[in-house]
Amino acid sequence: QHLNTMRVLSMPDKWEYPWFAAWDLAFHCAPLALVDPEFAKEQLWLLLFEQFQHLNGQIPAYEWEFSDLNPPVHAWAVWRVYNMDRVRTGKADRLFLEKCFHKLMINFAWWVNKVDSQGNNVFEGGFLGLDNITVLDRSHELPNGARLEQSDATGWMGMFCLNLMRIALELAKENKAYEGMATKFFQHYVYVGAAMKHMGNKDYQLWDERDSFFYDVLRYPNGEFHKFRVRSLVGLIPLYAIERLEEDWLEPFPEFRGNLLWFLKNRQDIVQRCITTLERNGSRVHVLAVVDENQMRHLLERIWDPSEFRSDYGLRSLSKFHEAHPFHFGDSHVGYEPAESKEMLKGGNSNWRGPIWFPTSFMMIESIRKLGKAYGSSFQIDSPVEGEPPVTLDDMARGFAERLIALFTRNSEGVRPVHAKYHKFQHDPHWRDLILFYEYFHGDNGMGIGASHQTGWTGLVASLIDEWRR
Repeated sequence: QHLNTMRVLSMPDKWEYPWFAAWDLAFHCAPLALVDPEFAKEQLWLLLFEQFQHLNGQIPAYEWEFSDLNPPVHAWAVWRVYNMDRVRTGKADRLFLEKCFHKLMINFAWWVNKVDSQGNNVFEGGFLGLDNITVLDRSHELPNGARLEQSDATGWMGMFCLNLMRIALELAKENKAYEGMATKFFQHYVYVGAAMKHMGNKDYQLWDERDSFFYDVLRYPNGEFHKFRVRSLVGLIPLYAIERLEEDWLEPFPEFRGNLLWFLKNRQDIVQRCITTLERNGSRVHVLAVVDENQMRHLLERIWDPSEFRSDYGLRSLSKFHEAHPFHFGDSHVGYEPAESKEMLKGGNSNWRGPIWFPTSFMMIESIRKLGKAYGSSFQIDSPVEGEPPVTLDDMARGFAERLIALFTRNSEGVRPVHAKYHKFQHDPHWRDLILFYEYFHGDNGMGIGASHQTGWTGLVASLIDEWRR
């Protein structure tokens, strides 16, 4: 009832999806900032100003269901576009960053008060943009008081905390009052990270020791629970909550640094689960991650395994393991489906059970790259492929970036994987260089699927080219 707009908005797709979606728009702004940073900043602000953002802090999800939930990536986009603009123009747009930060704090409070219903820093985000990724429709309320506590929702919130912490530190360079806000978001991150691994009962955790993976947990009022043992992006998204703080970075922020050191000294019971301090080149680096080093290694091994998440064309949204081992719950099941969906959830016209999607792959590349900067070349992941050497974290990030770029480039046979069997787009001289940006891509052969004019988040390939091929 409060929303009022007659403004230009970046659409996910000109034909199939001619309506705005909050997380789509946030991702659009990364490549848009390469060509028009002012427009990118304007788009990010639109969803935060009073005619879009609800008084309670919620950002409208998409036009046909404002009250649904998209992943909280707006702070990530604001921070990224701010830095891109600063590097390119040589001038920091503090006004943009500060006004967005204040509205994002309200949005953060809404998430904490609304979506963390039990107050235990484990979140039940519902839909979160991943239409059919699990065995239940996450948009619908569950019967008999059951609650689905979600690995991805909690991982997204850990990332949200770290994004706001970094923004607050940037603002604190000119206004020391923001150091207290940076501490607040650091503290909240610590509790989110601890909650993912300790929820009062050793059997009742999102992390599963047996499988070395994060799973959603369906919890019943009587205390019983059921783990959805589906190896999907749901269990990898906790890796997005990654940040590193180098000691020399913290020198201008004595209050924040003091609070960080106090936590490290006095709250080892929770900090040890989500902060690792490394010695690098004679100085200390604090790695903030909701996964410890052992969990991180297990997850990265699965990511780099071609029989699980690693495709020749990017990161699969669901492990290929489930092709032969589908997960069953009641009358429903989840199996590996690398192309179009076999289910009709959310209309059935998108699929998160195997295909490659740009936004989630892009975020994973960014996280692995951050870890590489923290751990250096000594941290390597073994390949399960015979004869393939171990890979450094930086090489892993580059490997996934190159795979996504390769969707659109001609291979040794002179064809673009994205256009697969379409002869006109591969060989007709009038069409062969007109590249369609599809919504998502086949998990095994890279063929473009879904909306075919997805000039939105698939445009992130421009950001990959800019960052990895310059």
